Amino acid sequence: MTLTVQFYTMLSMAAMGIWLGASLDTYKLFVNREKTAKWLLVIHDLLFWVVQGLLFFYVLLLTNEGEFRLYIFLAVALGFSMYQALMKQLYLNILKFVMRCIYQTVLFLKRLIMSMVFQPIRWIVGLIISALLFLFHSLLRLVRFAFRLVWKVLYIVCYPLIWLLNVTIIHRIPEKWRTSMRLFFSKGAGILQGIKKLSRTMKTKWKQFWTK
Repeated sequence: MTLTVQFYTMLSMAAMGIWLGASLDTYKLFVNREKTAKWLLVIHDLLFWVVQGLLFFYVLLLTNEGEFRLYIFLAVALGFSMYQALMKQLYLNILKFVMRCIYQTVLFLKRLIMSMVFQPIRWIVGLIISALLFLFHSLLRLVRFAFRLVWKVLYIVCYPLIWLLNVTIIHRIPEKWRTSMRLFFSKGAGILQGIKKLSRTMKTKWKQFWTK
């Protein structure tokens, strides 16, 4: 091995020592050891050191064909010490700044997508639901009006017959049957009132939801 190769090997290993220090700080910053399960930490640590070992061997293979010498470990220790003493704080500040920039960018893109895509969809869905509710209420009012109109017409037309039935037949129906008929019609009126109340409640809830 020539002196030039040895010199390049020492420089590359010193650079790998700096890389190792930066990688360790990056790894510690991204992995929360207190909130991560122990078995998952073991896997993370194992993968980290396997990747680092492969990188070291690859660089060593490029510089001196993979030959190990004592000065290689000394060069790695020198690079790691240089990083800890001179570069660590600067690197951490730069890394945190980059992470904040990425976070703010992602947050901005998320808000942009929400405002340009999901918000119009929400408005369109709300408009469709409001239109359907309006049609439902209009149809309900129309049916109710038609029912009342038909009922009044039938009542006017059939009043003589009703009076005749009341005089001749209804008074002869047992009181128990008449009570059952009154209860039946009372329940029907209660069901109609319940439907109206449910419709008003749905309309109020939808208005509250889409105006948030």
